[in-house]
Amino acid sequence: MDLDTALPLLAGDPAAPLDLAEVALALARDEYPNLDVESELAELACMAREVKPRLRGGLAARVEALARYLFHEQGFAGNERDYYDPRNSYLNEVLERRVGLPITLSVVAVAVGTRAGLEVAGVGLPGHFIAKAVERGQEVLFDPFHGGRVLSVADCEALVEQVLGARYELGPEALAAVPVGHVVARMLTNLKGSYLRRRDFPRAARVISRLRQLSPGDLAQRRDLGAVLLQAGRPGPAIDHLEAYLACEPPPEDGRSVRELLMQARGEVARWN
Repeated sequence: MDLDTALPLLAGDPAAPLDLAEVALALARDEYPNLDVESELAELACMAREVKPRLRGGLAARVEALARYLFHEQGFAGNERDYYDPRNSYLNEVLERRVGLPITLSVVAVAVGTRAGLEVAGVGLPGHFIAKAVERGQEVLFDPFHGGRVLSVADCEALVEQVLGARYELGPEALAAVPVGHVVARMLTNLKGSYLRRRDFPRAARVISRLRQLSPGDLAQRRDLGAVLLQAGRPGPAIDHLEAYLACEPPPEDGRSVRELLMQARGEVARWN
């Protein structure tokens, strides 16, 4: 799957019927251009074939069997020691290293579980991503980052409260299945943050360009792309994005600081000419 095709499709319809694992691996090819996507998909299919005979009984029993297989036998775990390592956001690295973020471990659970015959989807809680299995109106929530433990609604609220530092009551919308497009946007946002933390501006610019494909009307991403391109030593392309951001209506509240960036970019270009 070509990401330049998938992202505009998901921009138009976040729930487009694309395979989440395949899109995640296409995203990884930006960083690993020689990645053998078919081989990675074959590994997920192999795990699904191995676990499928164990998925017996009620929905909760099948979720527990899936979690036991992935997070105990296969050793997938949350990378709490180095949470912001960009490798945690690339599905191929998660499959190889067996550590990742809540969202990439959830992608593994979705990919393997779905291929094994369960209906598994991601759930984007504020500040923490989990998964759920669904069958005939019944749902079982579980947390791939913490060993696949089964969660009640109260458990989910406690997870969110740990992140927010305040009481939080989850409504039904917070526990809804997240469509592919929104999962990919969250993965890209995580990568953007990881690269900005490391001041790896060329890679951050690449990721923001992908976010703009997924959300072309998001002017904040255009502003950020201009600022990051300037930091990456590419003031020429930065000018176009900063000018476009400043031209939006109503005028942006941060217009003054962005104009300063624009003046800096123009000054650097002028020194080259």
